[in-house]
Amino acid sequence: MIDETHIEALRSLLGVKGLLTAPADMAGYETGARYDSGRAAFVARPASTSEVSAVVAYCVKNGIALVPQSGNTGLVSGSTPDGSGTQGVLSLDRLVAPFELDPVNRTLAAGAGLRLSEVNRRLEEEGLFFPIDLGADPRLGGMLATNTGGSRFLRYGDVRRNTLGLTVVLADEAGTVLKLGSGLRKNNTGVDWKQLFIGTSGAFGVITECELNLEPVPRQVATAYLVPSAPERVSDLLVAMEQALGSYLSAFEGMSGNAITAALSHVPSLRNPFQSGVVPEFVILAEISRSSPSREGEQPLDAVLEEVLGAVFERADTLLADAFVGPPQEMWALRHALSEGVKHSGRLIAFDLSFRRGDIMRFLARMKAEMPKQFPDISICDFGHIGDGGVHFNLVVPAEDPRLADGGFEGRLREWVFKVAVEDFGGSYSAEHAIGRKNQVFYDLYTPEAIRRLAAGLREITSPGPLGSVNF
Repeated sequence: MIDETHIEALRSLLGVKGLLTAPADMAGYETGARYDSGRAAFVARPASTSEVSAVVAYCVKNGIALVPQSGNTGLVSGSTPDGSGTQGVLSLDRLVAPFELDPVNRTLAAGAGLRLSEVNRRLEEEGLFFPIDLGADPRLGGMLATNTGGSRFLRYGDVRRNTLGLTVVLADEAGTVLKLGSGLRKNNTGVDWKQLFIGTSGAFGVITECELNLEPVPRQVATAYLVPSAPERVSDLLVAMEQALGSYLSAFEGMSGNAITAALSHVPSLRNPFQSGVVPEFVILAEISRSSPSREGEQPLDAVLEEVLGAVFERADTLLADAFVGPPQEMWALRHALSEGVKHSGRLIAFDLSFRRGDIMRFLARMKAEMPKQFPDISICDFGHIGDGGVHFNLVVPAEDPRLADGGFEGRLREWVFKVAVEDFGGSYSAEHAIGRKNQVFYDLYTPEAIRRLAAGLREITSPGPLGSVNF
């Protein structure tokens, strides 16, 4: 707990709506998206950059730790307070202004508290969207702080690639406000400082506003489920599709049979699309798209996709066992249901990994061979972004498994998986979810000492106050 005088001072800065202290009001801010929870001293809800600056300055001067929180959809305990009751949550949920669209420049100046769904809903009539496709519905500030990727990274890239400018508040005694970048796509007049605040979990400062690159909404879309002839042929299939389709290919998503089965079991509205109801061991969801309207005489995208798949089937090296084109909305519904389905299958221990694209299936094969020996009776329900090397490596432990009562069990499991991923395959232990308290120990383990010193020095310069859940 913190002294009541601090509570009153913060309330005077933010008003009644801007500061929460009642346990019932704070509960949603103290509980994360997956199992993690803590206890907050208060929840500050500033409604402008100037209010963020005032709150941060006050807390730095008085040694009060703050944990910035965006949509609270993260999975690595990066946005929730610890259990001490001494940390305040700095919520972005009222930072919903500005919303200034420049359709000619294809940019949007936006408040960090806006949700992705709200942004795209308001852009829809202009035929534009922020091209980061996610199953969750985060706020922009959190997407920037974690450098979110998503299902269409293959076509549009990650948040970093689509961010042109930021407004940030530093955790110093002045609550310094910096405006970094602008709507310019080309500007080589010095260090691109905004990149320091993208993907670093809020440790260097709080993002309050952003200027984003927008893309035209695809007007033509075709999707297909692809069943590879064998898991080890997936990378060859990806290369073949890229060579045949070029920039048309907007998604190449991998889904394990276990993950699909979990989704079909949990979501009654989903239809089993596979022949005789038998779910294959591994399935690819491929999408191609055009942002232009269909033209007279132009081959429809469904026909383009069918023609390419026909040519792949005729190859002598046999990449495909089966494939079929289907309605995009229906096919994506299965992909987006995987997370919920897996989560309801037992106790979920989730990993967010990335590899060189050619190593993904080799890593999965290694895990399927060794998991029963190292940690028996755990189901592997993987899915992810094969086109960009990302894998959501989800492990489901039966809810009644006695190992769950062992406080060290999950740590030992994570240590083993990360050791194989990072040391044996040169992969990353966090492709999209950033660091957070869950990954702090692995940041400390796998980050070279020289890089850690540099990061700590940058933090001391930018935000020396107690900010965020990550210790650089």
